[in-house]
Amino acid sequence: MQRRNDAVDPIRQEDPMPTVSPVSAVSPAQPVRAPGATTEAAPSPSPAIKAYAVAKHYGAGPNTVRALDGITVGVPRRSFTAVMGPSGSGKSTLLHCLAGLDTVTSGTVELAGVDLAKLSDRELTRLRRDHVGFVFQSFNLVPTLTAEENITLPALLAGQRKVDQGWLAEVVAAVSLGDRLRHRPSELSGGQQQRVAVARALFARPEVTFADEPTGNLDSRSGGETLGFLRRAVDELDQTVVMVTHDPIAAAHADRVLFLADGRLVDEMSEPTAATVLDRIKRFED
Repeated sequence: MQRRNDAVDPIRQEDPMPTVSPVSAVSPAQPVRAPGATTEAAPSPSPAIKAYAVAKHYGAGPNTVRALDGITVGVPRRSFTAVMGPSGSGKSTLLHCLAGLDTVTSGTVELAGVDLAKLSDRELTRLRRDHVGFVFQSFNLVPTLTAEENITLPALLAGQRKVDQGWLAEVVAAVSLGDRLRHRPSELSGGQQQRVAVARALFARPEVTFADEPTGNLDSRSGGETLGFLRRAVDELDQTVVMVTHDPIAAAHADRVLFLADGRLVDEMSEPTAATVLDRIKRFED
């Protein structure tokens, strides 16, 4: 499937800010214009997420653990971003902070244009409910509900009285679940359950869908299908996906890969392939 090639880190197109990460800037493509014509560049869309100088520390004094150590990054809308790094590099902590599941020690995180630090607990819960989708290793499906009921449950809990059947059909088609909607989780394979979890995350039309090792409990075939569905969600449904993974093959489905080490953003790669990601990882280990 053709990957979007216009995913440019929008945080680097704004007014200059102090650089925390050593990652080099990515220049936006320049508009084509006829000779003698004057054309103003179209304004860049605001990013789905902006993180600036984000730090997350545990403990105090000499025993302080710096899980995140000054990360600045932006996530463009309608893009697929993978986050990689060795165990303990801070990748899951970064995902939790970007999603509002954890607070930061310092720095700022903006999601859907809102500074998460300025929200009350109730406001943060509402923002996660209305603007964030989650896909985890464990499927977290309600065992007594059918696949369709699991998909639409978050929207109903949010007060949506009537299910948008057109959008439901579009999401279900994207994850190829049309013949499994009346099945309960116990009647579905692991891959099918994860597809239900993906559809549930997408059905609420979130600002961002966060996936934490979504293929970790799946065989290679089911994992590949799940990654394909996440890719289609970006390309066909205009969704934004941020995925933590340790697998170069999974990362190759993304538009961009962020590499973390010791809580810092140390590198990034656009248009990744499994081979180029693996080569980059090997260089970090040398």
